[in-house]
Amino acid sequence: MENPFSSELIETSDGSYTLKLKGIDEQYHSVKGALQESQHVFLESGLNAFEVLPNPLFILEVGLGTGLNAFLTGREAQIRKTRILYEAIEPYPLEETVLQLLNYPQLFKEPWGDELFGTIHAAGAEKYENFKDWFFIRCFPVKLQDKVFEAGKYHLVFFDAFGPDTQPEMWTREVFERIYSSMKPGGILVTYCVKGDVRRALKATGFEVSKIPGPKGKREMSRAVKPLLNNQMANKIQVDENFNI
Repeated sequence: MENPFSSELIETSDGSYTLKLKGIDEQYHSVKGALQESQHVFLESGLNAFEVLPNPLFILEVGLGTGLNAFLTGREAQIRKTRILYEAIEPYPLEETVLQLLNYPQLFKEPWGDELFGTIHAAGAEKYENFKDWFFIRCFPVKLQDKVFEAGKYHLVFFDAFGPDTQPEMWTREVFERIYSSMKPGGILVTYCVKGDVRRALKATGFEVSKIPGPKGKREMSRAVKPLLNNQMANKIQVDENFNI
């Protein structure tokens, strides 16, 4: 779908860029630091929350946006030598001319940063794009409500839609029920949002919800865990040596 909003490039406090959508007065990332926000909310509070990181690890991102969360995750896959399968939903992909303005690859020393960023935004829904045999990504250009989910697939969900004041339809119990069923027992959902209505919707769905310290400029964020079934051990998932795409 075509993005109906024009965007303005903004340099945030940590030197990384975000985009402000003029039509709805929203930013993709915090002006207090796009990089630090994504690292804190999604990597430190999500990826690093596993006692033992599943390998391969299945991640769903709701709202690919600039691709910063995916970029940081793809970088971690290379560093950790962990196979990560990343599926993102983005009904309004950014135009190439806008993506070229973002400076995320230049924030790190790896020579393959531009290639990784390009792989992320070239991904479609038909098949995974393979980046150096550790990070595999595909992106579905549909609204969340139109996505067909496979039950019990994801270990980790990055819920990064625009806020409930802007997109209230994305933060309902019905949406979280669909996400919940798509996750593995013991799976983790992280989001920057701590609104009471959102936390109540997550709890009503069946998640165990907690407030945890937020990124710079935000006191708290939310982490929700899908409870384990009887006799299951959290995050004790063995490496599948026969893993194939």
